[in-house]
Amino acid sequence: MKLAGRAAAKFFANPAAGCSGVLIYGADSMRVALKRQHLITSLIGEEGEQEMRLTRISSGDLRKYSALLTDAIKAQGFFPGARVVFLEDATDSLTKTVFASLDAWQDGDATIVITAGQLAARSSLRKLFEGRQDTYAAGIYADPPSREDVEEAVQKAGIAAVDTGQMAEITALAQALDPGDFAQTLEKLALYKLNDQTPVSSADIAACVPATIEASLDDAIHLIAEARAGEVGPVMKKLRGQGLNPTTICISAARHFRTLHAAAAHSQGPDIALSRARPPVFGLRKERMVRQVRHWGMHRLEGAIGILTDTDLAMRSSRPVPAQAMLERAFIRIAMLANRQAS
Repeated sequence: MKLAGRAAAKFFANPAAGCSGVLIYGADSMRVALKRQHLITSLIGEEGEQEMRLTRISSGDLRKYSALLTDAIKAQGFFPGARVVFLEDATDSLTKTVFASLDAWQDGDATIVITAGQLAARSSLRKLFEGRQDTYAAGIYADPPSREDVEEAVQKAGIAAVDTGQMAEITALAQALDPGDFAQTLEKLALYKLNDQTPVSSADIAACVPATIEASLDDAIHLIAEARAGEVGPVMKKLRGQGLNPTTICISAARHFRTLHAAAAHSQGPDIALSRARPPVFGLRKERMVRQVRHWGMHRLEGAIGILTDTDLAMRSSRPVPAQAMLERAFIRIAMLANRQAS
């Protein structure tokens, strides 16, 4: 039987009784692995692997010993409870072997869980699982998770008291991060809120999201955007001491100002725009950038982007002026441009 959408999500959370085998396939190995882990946990529980109720078989070993899968599903363990035999990275070359094991399956045998890469509609392995009444096939695609998927993941991670606004931020984060990174972020957030009964805040989320820019570089760019021209020199000296390339700093600053410009031009306002940015901006950093957008305005931001673009081109040319000096002068000009706006 074929699983898709909400039916697949429901099945992974509560597998049907009498299921002999499940095939999970897809091009994204991380997404497939997460779904496989979810399914196996639903079948045998959190302690199933420790109680030796999970048997792992590699595709290479099964090709050498075709009876390995059938023997594994028939074997009896020391601990009572459901059992799973997991076959990883299967291909169509194993279809006949898997078919023989499914035909030999009886009530009380271990459930067969198989993962595979992307399988075409004509795949013999896929047709096998889709064509039987006691087996299931689920294709995993790189679609952004829905709000329901995120809520389920938050609940499973043990994170309580999440308001509507913060759930929207977590949903945006789920759509921006890889599944593995998002799962780790939720785990980190759950530990961060351990024994804390207060609702999850934007600051809590911001403290747990993966860092994308070094803090010192981020701080330097915020100084420019906040028109603190007098502090540009010392912070540039600090960045130079860290060995950061001036071109890299310029590119990061241009990216920051383009994000501000996009937020200033957004029809629903900078707050919504920054939440929907890629990657999304959260917590105190978002509040800081919203203030910057409102201070600058769209047209002044265009001027700052122009200065950074010209500076980037100049640094890449063969001009005799040192790149560090050119960049520092550009940053001071941008900070003064913001000051003229405020006056």
